[in-house]
Amino acid sequence: MAFFSIIIPLYNKENFIENTMQSVLDQTFQDFEIIVVNDGSTDKSEEKILQFKDSRIQYFSKKNEGVSSARNYGIEKATTEFITFLDADDFWYPTFLETMFELISKVPDHKVFSAAIEVQTSKKIIPAQYSISKTNEDFEIVNYFKSSLKEAVLWTSCSVFHQSVFALIGNFDSKIKIGEDTDLWIRIGLTYPVVFSWKILARYVYDPKSLSNNSKFIKEKMNFSKFEEAEKTNLNLKRYLDLNRFSSAIKCKLVGEKALFHQYLNAIDLKNLGWKKRTLLCLPSFVLHLLIPLKTFLTNLGIGSSVFK
Repeated sequence: MAFFSIIIPLYNKENFIENTMQSVLDQTFQDFEIIVVNDGSTDKSEEKILQFKDSRIQYFSKKNEGVSSARNYGIEKATTEFITFLDADDFWYPTFLETMFELISKVPDHKVFSAAIEVQTSKKIIPAQYSISKTNEDFEIVNYFKSSLKEAVLWTSCSVFHQSVFALIGNFDSKIKIGEDTDLWIRIGLTYPVVFSWKILARYVYDPKSLSNNSKFIKEKMNFSKFEEAEKTNLNLKRYLDLNRFSSAIKCKLVGEKALFHQYLNAIDLKNLGWKKRTLLCLPSFVLHLLIPLKTFLTNLGIGSSVFK
């Protein structure tokens, strides 16, 4: 039996999937199985994936039901103890699996592992910024909520989970179209610490056509209501949720969803936001639209990438 199960959900990523697959096959640690779940692609994604001839690749094709459904399908097919995901437009550096294997060997009692990432925009590659105090050159064992006030320390394309994690807290919520990963990270963070490597081992490739940038799904974004009781006694969770509510509120204002905007706003303790974010919440939508080019410009320079987060 292999050591890692690598789950790749695939939907209309013909321009990316070859680089993604090659980044897996080029890993220095080679004891893995690859589970590709084609979620009803209508482009040449299937043609591209079938070009790869490797006995470790398992290819499944299903009707389009969303990325959560595809990832959950992959979890069901996985045969190993440790499961990792790689989105079809992202890629790993060659030592990702080797580093994860080393972390698992060093702290075998832990169940959740991750590493630092970088973000590729149209102009620049930017190392992600984390709200973690660096006390070790190699890795930290951190609280998810305290460590994710800037960039989240868990990310679907740079994390590894023991299969027992899903047995205990459940899989991705397929009813959520935007933020399904955040929902899972919160549930994991309430139960497990995260073993976080400082090595940059994966790259997120920004795709302006991705679902998370599609305003038509704003009503299907997670609303955090399932965590209302937990946040009353968990201040780290409360602050983390308020930052995410801020981001959701801004997006609602930008697309004219006034009722949803106020729903998110009313749940925020404004003391958890800095003055810039509090100011943005008060601005009319047309001003926010004027600020978007500035935000994009600064993001491409690696400055202020979390203005609307």
